[in-house]
Amino acid sequence: MMHRNSSRSPLLIALWIAILCLHAPRLFAQPSAAAVAAFNAYTQSIEARLAQQHRSAGGFLSVDSDPRALTRLRGGEVILEKLTSPHAETSGSLLHHWRGTAFAPGATAADFERLLTDFNAYPKNFSPQVLQASVLSQQGGHTFAAMRVRQRHIITVVMDSTYDITSGRLDARHGYSISQSTRISELDPKTNRALTAAEEHGFLWRLNTYWSYEERDGGLYLQIESVSLTRAIPTGLGWAIGPYIESIPRESLEFTLRSAVNAIQKGPR
Repeated sequence: MMHRNSSRSPLLIALWIAILCLHAPRLFAQPSAAAVAAFNAYTQSIEARLAQQHRSAGGFLSVDSDPRALTRLRGGEVILEKLTSPHAETSGSLLHHWRGTAFAPGATAADFERLLTDFNAYPKNFSPQVLQASVLSQQGGHTFAAMRVRQRHIITVVMDSTYDITSGRLDARHGYSISQSTRISELDPKTNRALTAAEEHGFLWRLNTYWSYEERDGGLYLQIESVSLTRAIPTGLGWAIGPYIESIPRESLEFTLRSAVNAIQKGPR
């Protein structure tokens, strides 16, 4: 009996997600004002913490004082952490906060800065998730960039997004980058037609990413914190799609880190 139920689980999950996608647009198309305010307040607290953290080389990354973690990273492991929020669920929304850390042997801070600013190469370096990337404008230390991203899980989701990006350095070996989403719109995955506000499903409403990097120990430590806002899981469906919803930001973060490390080590192609 247990084996039979287990074998049905993926089908049940896929069915519930399909039902949710058919009926969710009218219910979850746009985040509430309260959800947006909670997201903004939460990310401001993160940015204040990181600003303090980036003022000195000691403790520039969260793992700097953990010798065991540094050893694991140099051994090729990617460390992923779920950082909980006191207001994870607000007004029909879910806030996801993850941190990931990796190590690129032989890489330098300058190598990563070239990778991060070469938007034309994103579709190559972050394939198959990133389909298009370009710089829209640069003004007053801000880079405004656009990306088209595709994610495939049980369903395929395609999104166009724009970001306000700022970067800074403590010194030649320590740097950081802040990327704040300014617009995210969902596309029809078959035709790439932009969906109307009433048609969107609320898979992703906001996305901020925070890179910190440190050159030491014969390579480069890369750390990224990702904070996203999505629709909440409807009452009664947590058992079916909760693990799926939780897995998306974690898997996306790991993919981004591993892709960055691989691209740096391969160098310009």
